[in-house]
Amino acid sequence: QVQLVESGGGLVQPGGSLRLSCAASGFFLDLAAIGWFRQAPGKEREGVSCVSSSDGGTYYVDSVKGRFTMSRDNAKNTVYLQMNSLKPEDTAVYYCATDVSGHFRSWCPISPGVYGYWGRGTQVTVSS
Repeated sequence: QVQLVESGGGLVQPGGSLRLSCAASGFFLDLAAIGWFRQAPGKEREGVSCVSSSDGGTYYVDSVKGRFTMSRDNAKNTVYLQMNSLKPEDTAVYYCATDVSGHFRSWCPISPGVYGYWGRGTQVTVSS
């Protein structure tokens, strides 16, 4: 059974950092694409970043490039999102999601509709 559990959220000041974790189980992480998404109050869920399955290539939306870094540890079945230089507009519930179809081995889409399995999210609040 595919399961994803996010952790690491919290309250930070603008310019601060957080490291989110997504613990995966029930599938082979090295065969799956993993995405990070976020949803702010009153807004639609939007993509943040993703990592492809085969070579671990990472992709980011423009709004977080240079500030967020995604990585994966296949041995621990865990993916991470290091968030630096956080801004108030980064405030949202952050979700990880996976696609286990094998379609995204050399790239990955940062699109919520593509991913079939989701965690429950972790709250990130950036405020003074």
